[in-house]
This record gives sequence, structure tokens and C-alpha cells, in this order.
Amino acid sequence: MNKPPMLTAEQALEHLLGHAKVVSETERVAMQSALGRVLAEDVNSLVDVPPLDNTSMDGYAVRTADITKEGAVLRVNQRIPAGSVGKPLEAACAARIFTGAPVPPNADAIIMQEDTSLVAGQADQVQVNYIPKLGQWIRRRGEDLSAGKVALHAGIFLRPQELGVAASAGLTHLNVKRRVRVAAFFTGDELALPGEPLKPGGIYNSNRDTLLACLRSLGCDATDLGIIPDRLDATREALRKASKDHDLIITSGGVSVGEEDHIKPAVTAEGRLDLWQIAIKPGKPLAFGAVRKAEQAEAGEAWFIGLPGNPVSSFVTFLLFVRPFILKLQGRSSESMPRYLMRADFAWPKADRRNEFLRVKVNSQGGLDLFPNQSSGVLTSASWGDGLIDCPAGQAFEAGSMVKYIPFSALLT
Repeated sequence: MNKPPMLTAEQALEHLLGHAKVVSETERVAMQSALGRVLAEDVNSLVDVPPLDNTSMDGYAVRTADITKEGAVLRVNQRIPAGSVGKPLEAACAARIFTGAPVPPNADAIIMQEDTSLVAGQADQVQVNYIPKLGQWIRRRGEDLSAGKVALHAGIFLRPQELGVAASAGLTHLNVKRRVRVAAFFTGDELALPGEPLKPGGIYNSNRDTLLACLRSLGCDATDLGIIPDRLDATREALRKASKDHDLIITSGGVSVGEEDHIKPAVTAEGRLDLWQIAIKPGKPLAFGAVRKAEQAEAGEAWFIGLPGNPVSSFVTFLLFVRPFILKLQGRSSESMPRYLMRADFAWPKADRRNEFLRVKVNSQGGLDLFPNQSSGVLTSASWGDGLIDCPAGQAFEAGSMVKYIPFSALLT
């Protein structure tokens, strides 16, 4: 029997995203609790920002009609610090003004303090050494936000800067999507947790901490169900437990076809499963399906994604497939993976038949260096690196070639 052709990364991702449905539940949270959440609806500003025309510089508010040549002398008849409102500016007068203060009526430009000098013996007069342009150094009312207009759009992942915008709009609470709930467990009798003694043939479970940290960096509620014994009954029980209160279940290991790999029969018994071979390196096997929520009054399912067990394969396939799937569940407005053209300062002479993702680091010359060992078991390559090169199947390249670079910093925030 001929094996079915391997899926491309694009085909696998399209299939995944075609099934993902945005979490519908929302909650209202205080601003201080909104960091890392996804905005559920557009929010409008309650005020104009800034509320009045104001100065962006320390200096003098003037009427440009009064300054037709350098060296013009104006009478300083008022002082306007931030938080105060001045009176209308009279002809041939200037107002001493400080950054953020409202521009007084009739003034139409700000002269920076550095472009003026005081008139000797005349404390209330200033000499203007620069002919101003109309409107210079004035921030207009509502140029940042307008009252009643959208300040933030639904689907935005709320970072510190978005919370600052919401605060400047006068908002104290935001409606956000419920956090996506993800359960994770790990299969393999060889696995042990750090701090435990290693038995012969044992290894410490790095995937647990890597994947749980990835989930939390994306704003998920992540539940750790631990290491599950390599038995079919234990795997099925873990799936039933994980399905109860979670939107997604992810596992690491056990998605091959060996006698000790129980994920496929367990998920098939508790729900449904597709087992894919994807033409990528590192990574290749990926399982996708759903597990029935058997104890719910209404029929429902928790999505299931099974990742390979090798640590780099698990990490890379999480970034390529699980991350965009979660973004879709969260209802984020942007799901694309950033790729930037950068210079490879190394040669990759041997093309692979699979789409390769090479661990690289940005060097001081603005190019990319390659980690010398690209094995799927060498997790230090991901720690050393700043990101991945997306190298298409069958493509070799020479040093100096422009390649597609995916930074880790853009994927895990």
C-alpha cells in the first residue's frame, strides 16, 4: 500500500485553522487585569485626546502675525503651566508656556525657549530670534483620539501600550475574551521531572516546561496533567480528564506508530483523529482531532493536537501550528506569522526534500549565523538562537543569500 503524500506546512495549517472557532464567552475586567487578554469588542474614547490644543515644547505661545522678522520683541503678559488655562493672547504679546499646557486663544504657534532671548533690563519682554511657522509645536485637540470614535478594535492582544491608550480614553474596564483553556500531558515511561532521580535510560522532561511556558506566553490558562504512563487505559483516562474543562488538549510524544505509542488509538476511542505526516524538518508527525466531553449535559468536544516528542520538533511544531490555532480560538485580529528577508552569513549547500526550519542567531553585522548542530534533539539550538530560517523544500543557498527569517520575539509574547 502506497503511503499518502506528506502535507506541506501550509496545507496542514489551513486544515487546522479551518476547524478553529473563536471562544464566544467574554468577561469584563479592570484595566489592571487586562494585560495579555484579547479585546472582545471595539471600545470608543470617552474624551478627545488631547482635550485642548496644547504645546509640545517649553517656550512661548505667540501670534505669527506679530513676528514678521527675526528679533521681534513681544511683551510677556501671562504664564501658563500644564494644568492651567490661559486667557486670550493680545496683539504684540507672548505667553510663557510649558510642555503640555493648553495653547491660549488667539495664539497660533509656539516658539521654543531656545529660539528666544530675554531683553536686558526688561523682565516682561522676550526677543524672538526665529520667524515661526503657523501651527508649529502645537498638538491639536483630538489628534490622538476623538470622543465617540474607536480607540481600540476588537481582536487586539492587549499589551502595555494598548492599556495606556484605553486609560487615556478614560476607560476603567474592558470586555475581553475568556482565556483559552488548554490542558497538556506528556507520554513516555522514560520521562522524569527535574529533581527526581533518573532511572537507567531515563531523561528529564524538557517539553513540559517549554510547552507550558509557550501556552502562558500566549495568554492561555494552561493546566499541567503531568507525565502519563505508556498504557492505553492511562492515556484514555488522561484524555477524558483533559476534555472536561478545556478548549484544547496538547500532548508531546506518542504520535508515531510504535507499539508504545498509544495516542492514536486512545484519541480514536475517545473521539476522532487524523494522523498527518508533514513535510517539515524538524518535526514530521502531527496529530489533530477532538475528544468528546462525555460528562457534559450538552454534546461538545475539546480539540486535540499531538506534537512529536523530540524537544526541538515539539517546540517548532508548536510555533508553526499550535500557536496560530490558539490565536484563532482567541479571536485575535492578526494570525499571520512574520517573515523578514535577512542575509544568511553561512552556506546551506545540501537541500532537503522537506521544508526546513533552521535555528539561527542575528550577528553584529546584521546577518544570520547558524547553530552548528541542527538535530531535533538539541534544544540548546533554540535557546541560543533568535529565530528560524524558513527554508523551502529542495532549496540550497550560498552565504550572502537573502532568506526568510522568523524571530522568536514576534511569536511568544
